Amino acid sequence: MVEISAIQQAVIEGDDAATVALVREAVDQGISPGDIINSGLQAGLIVVGNKFSSGEFFIPEMLLAARAVSRSLEVLKPLLSDTDSVTVGRVVLGTVAGDIHDIGKNLVGMLLTGAGFEVIDLGTDVPAARFVAAIEEHHPDILGLSALLTTTMPSMEAAVAALADAGLRQQVKVVVGGAPVTPHFAERIGADGYGADGGMAIELCRRLVGKGA
Repeated sequence: MVEISAIQQAVIEGDDAATVALVREAVDQGISPGDIINSGLQAGLIVVGNKFSSGEFFIPEMLLAARAVSRSLEVLKPLLSDTDSVTVGRVVLGTVAGDIHDIGKNLVGMLLTGAGFEVIDLGTDVPAARFVAAIEEHHPDILGLSALLTTTMPSMEAAVAALADAGLRQQVKVVVGGAPVTPHFAERIGADGYGADGGMAIELCRRLVGKGA
């Protein structure tokens, strides 16, 4: 019998082949896809995120775990019922205007997808008006703004202000991140949260949609 904890451990170890094999075995044994996702895949990814935040894991380990979860979700998605829905929330992501860096944003997007979020990635150098249009079109729970340059941090503030001007600020939680961003800056521009890395981003977004521990 496959134990859910074995799936969680395979994710933590970043072993995508073992994770997929264990997921298939669990399905064959009648374990529900929802339980496999929530107690196995997502729980493992949260552990990996915590280990990254504490300095025990690094980006390669994060990417391996995200790949293991992504491949396993491909197996499970055709089997999901409405009650097993993999989506715990919807996130629009983008690197703000003037900034073309995307490695951190892409990693956060992968981790959030693996953790059960639907992610809409707007790419890089995204103007405030495009963020506003995406909120109107997709109605996300969370807007994630990324910046790697100190000179583009004002674009984060502009995006938050544009949401307020459009009457949308109360409809979405705003989270910010990137090397130069600080909790104080996040608070000053009126963001709802700050994530220093991918691990923190998972926990923050889960908490903002009411799925935190």
